[in-house]
Amino acid sequence: MRTVVVVILALLLTACAPAPGASDGLKVVATTPILADIVSQVGGEHIELSVLIPAGTDPHAFEPTPQDAARLTEADLVVVNGLGLEESLTSLLHEVEEDGRVVVASEGIATLDFEHEHEGEHEDEHEHEDEHAHDEEDEHEGEHSHEGQDPHVWMNPLNLNVWVDNITAALISADSANASEYQANADAYKAHLVELDHWIHEQVAVLPVADRKLVTDHESFNYFAKRYGFDIVGVLIPSFSTLSEVSAGELAELENTITVQNVPAIFIGASMSPGLAERVSADTGVALVVLYGETLSGPEGPAPTYLELMRYNVSSIVDALR
Repeated sequence: MRTVVVVILALLLTACAPAPGASDGLKVVATTPILADIVSQVGGEHIELSVLIPAGTDPHAFEPTPQDAARLTEADLVVVNGLGLEESLTSLLHEVEEDGRVVVASEGIATLDFEHEHEGEHEDEHEHEDEHAHDEEDEHEGEHSHEGQDPHVWMNPLNLNVWVDNITAALISADSANASEYQANADAYKAHLVELDHWIHEQVAVLPVADRKLVTDHESFNYFAKRYGFDIVGVLIPSFSTLSEVSAGELAELENTITVQNVPAIFIGASMSPGLAERVSADTGVALVVLYGETLSGPEGPAPTYLELMRYNVSSIVDALR
């Protein structure tokens, strides 16, 4: 009987014990759901991952809470996009930057200026498979002029090779015991990115070049347009940030562009308030198409991962422009 009791106690203690890696894994915080997805692909079961900005939330408008600040403080690594995307988190991130826990995933990517020329800058689909050179910054004047680079680098899948490399290096540095698994996961995911890029080229090829015209909610599809040969002929908010304002004159000019260029659809991000887009859609009679530009959907939605996000967006764009 005594032996039975001892066995039962041992089983209970085992059942209550944390699963391997559950408490010993690196605590990693990613700022956005898209970043978190990539981190999870590399880190796998060896990390405890949380995302700061919930799915469906506009990263430009996100307001952190004291609980968010605590999560950053407790994290072993904090993975950010950089390039000004996490503008509302600047003060919080500054507090954890000094001890080297912040990983800027976009560091090393060939960035685009906020206000580059949209027309005539297409990249041949068989060239620049590995983009390493930065575009030179031009000085622009006007109400919506910005300094720096466009932060929406993930809209070109090949840019995420840099994300993966930076994330992998940080995880290996912090947890060398699992280096081989991190690297294997990274190599496997980078192969998926190459496959995705090829698939996008195949899908876009059905559209005549003259029909590859995009009107988006703000400056978030520039990397996509350059990679796959689209013209961004207009934006609802002529800025990289959804927090910027648009004038009545700019809206009138955009509606004229849509009419003159016979644009069939306006593409708006799922995290954006649709009011402005609905107004322009009603005025011009063109379709309003929802994409996932800066966030993932929930698990039951059409874009629960980055790879599915890009496939959903491309299919929606091609269908709308046919």
